[in-house]
Amino acid sequence: MGNKSLSKHSTCLVFSILLNFLLFGYNLYFSTVDDGGLSWSRGAAEEAEAVAAISCSGHGRAYLDGVTSGDLPVCECNTCYGGRDCSKFSPSCSADVDSGNPLFLEPYWRQRAAASALVVSGWHRMGYSFPDGTNISPELERHIRQLHAVVGNAVTEGRFIVFGAGSTQLLNAAVHALSPDVPSTSSTVVATAPFYPIYELQTEYFASVDFQYQGDTSLWIAGGNSSSTIIEFVTSPNNPDGKLNEAVLKGPNFKAIYDRAYYWPHFTPIPAADDGELKIFTLSKLTGHAGSRFGWAIVKDEDVYNKMLMHMQLNTMGVSRDTQLRALKLLKTIMAEGGGRTIFDFGYQTMKSRWEKLRKVVSVSKRFSLQDVSSHYCVFSGRVRESSPAYGWLKCEREEESDCYGVLKAAGIIGRGGSVFYATDRNVRLSLIKTRDDFDLLVDKLQKLVSAEQDEEEGGGDGNGIEQHVANVTEYQPLRRRM
Repeated sequence: MGNKSLSKHSTCLVFSILLNFLLFGYNLYFSTVDDGGLSWSRGAAEEAEAVAAISCSGHGRAYLDGVTSGDLPVCECNTCYGGRDCSKFSPSCSADVDSGNPLFLEPYWRQRAAASALVVSGWHRMGYSFPDGTNISPELERHIRQLHAVVGNAVTEGRFIVFGAGSTQLLNAAVHALSPDVPSTSSTVVATAPFYPIYELQTEYFASVDFQYQGDTSLWIAGGNSSSTIIEFVTSPNNPDGKLNEAVLKGPNFKAIYDRAYYWPHFTPIPAADDGELKIFTLSKLTGHAGSRFGWAIVKDEDVYNKMLMHMQLNTMGVSRDTQLRALKLLKTIMAEGGGRTIFDFGYQTMKSRWEKLRKVVSVSKRFSLQDVSSHYCVFSGRVRESSPAYGWLKCEREEESDCYGVLKAAGIIGRGGSVFYATDRNVRLSLIKTRDDFDLLVDKLQKLVSAEQDEEEGGGDGNGIEQHVANVTEYQPLRRRM
């Protein structure tokens, strides 16, 4: 009798275990189906969604790695905004348009949160290299080549591609690779003013015996028969004035490094594909992801390519695999929409609108002027169109106002002085690629400056002339009205 009871008890126990197991499997199956089949990534996705849902009043954003209050990150506000949700505006705050932070593309990516989202497993690419032994993702390289083919801004066929931590790391690698391997021989590095100061600062900082910065290209134009190598940095479109520059120096001993950070349809028509020996591009001005620190060089000569690769290997063991994965996801998102055209249409329309508003303000002023903006046939858009540079190169025209940076700062506008770019201090660079809030505040401050100028010329008045003039621009909203 005891054995029968034990057997019956065992059967019930087994049945209970099986039933619980089936119920657990049933619940697990339907819970994963309801969540799109997610398992280990669900927690990460929920965390990202929770942070993205934090309201910052349209004047800021919260990040997963931000400073926290309680269990959630707090808002990081745009310039002149504060408070827990970035809703408090400080009217006495200055318009800070100094940096080239490319946040004008943030709305594009907010509209594509799902398409551009990325979840990375804890075991993603833990090793030093890819299966082929290199530090370069072949899939990312393939997408880069496809993108250039669509845009028409660079020849990649038969060329080598090197990855770097933004274009900054690649600039020095290129100088190193172009310098001759001859003991006690130093190459000369030059650029044409106004130019991006990193060329001189970086060259002098590394203080290599292989190369030295030696000033403006104008000092070397007559040196065509020089026996030493002269390396010229060519920024095209130029930072700060947006011009499509070409190399000034010609001859067998002259080498050119083309910095093509801004050679995208956001900022300029694309007259032709760059077929030069060495050109450098960066993700920051293409997609706006400056913080990811990713750039690439397109190199024609295999020896130069190998030297650059060795430089990267000794310097950082190559670009972070996580960065390469994010860059790949971004390029896939771009290419999936209109073959890559959507982001350029968005970027160009944004920059075009900003230039129209800025020019309307400055056009009625005798005190200030902007650089001329050229027009070219664009192989990407298939028509002639104007440039829409990343920066306004503003000039103070009054003889007594030689410190234009000081003039603007006194009026609540923080730009970047011309001397930083080895030009006259009558010029100031104004960044047009920051947030909408930054740009609107810049226009508002400039509008007040020009209104005051008109009042001076008219011997007083209400200063409404320029405000009415600007209000006629399509979709323009003065900052104080929009608040």
